[in-house]
Amino acid sequence: MRAADTITIPSRFNGPRDSGNGGYAAGLLARHVGGIAEVSLRSPVPLDVGLRVETGGDGSVRLLEGETLVAEARAVPAIDVEVPAPVSPAEAREAAARYAGLADGPFSDCFVCGRTRADAIGVFAGPVAGRDLVASPWTPAAQAAGDAVSSELVSAVLDCPTYFALYDDPATLSFLARHAVRIDGPIRAGEEHVVIAWPIAFDGRKHHAGAAVLDAQGGTLAVARALLIAARDEA
Repeated sequence: MRAADTITIPSRFNGPRDSGNGGYAAGLLARHVGGIAEVSLRSPVPLDVGLRVETGGDGSVRLLEGETLVAEARAVPAIDVEVPAPVSPAEAREAAARYAGLADGPFSDCFVCGRTRADAIGVFAGPVAGRDLVASPWTPAAQAAGDAVSSELVSAVLDCPTYFALYDDPATLSFLARHAVRIDGPIRAGEEHVVIAWPIAFDGRKHHAGAAVLDAQGGTLAVARALLIAARDEA
């Protein structure tokens, strides 16, 4: 391995209160991998600390704090997900009104989905009536409308809804363990989008989910597959 770069995640990009949002961290590390990257998160992501990126001869990369492995990533040929039929913006707004996130819970201060954050992105994915998925509207903000949203922000937005697709109890303690994202088209600031997530498979504490960002007409702009692992006392 050779040291190639450093990554620092500012404290405002937290998921749990004291560590980085897993999807955001995965998206930053994925930038160092050609093509579609599958990122495995190995330990809580430190905030406001320079994290070392090491690149291997096989193209894989590792993210480290000192000798602690935080995450590792590798290129994959494809993402094994089948995106469900689209959800309209009106349906997504109705679903968001049923958002189950807690005002005082493990992720209540998350920069994507935290109820207590005045500056949260506001992706509040709630159940869609009559369907086994969750959805939220999302209009990305930026200094200039029409700017393309960064890939790490898209990755973060695709992370949080998978939790609410998998767990009925919003107090469940579970963490992102693996995340793969494919971005198919530019996601523009100032334009309304729909974020959806759905369960794929359950294997003990390991829960798999898919997620997608859709345009207002239902076209798929980005997809993700996530593995979440529940804490042992939550199995």
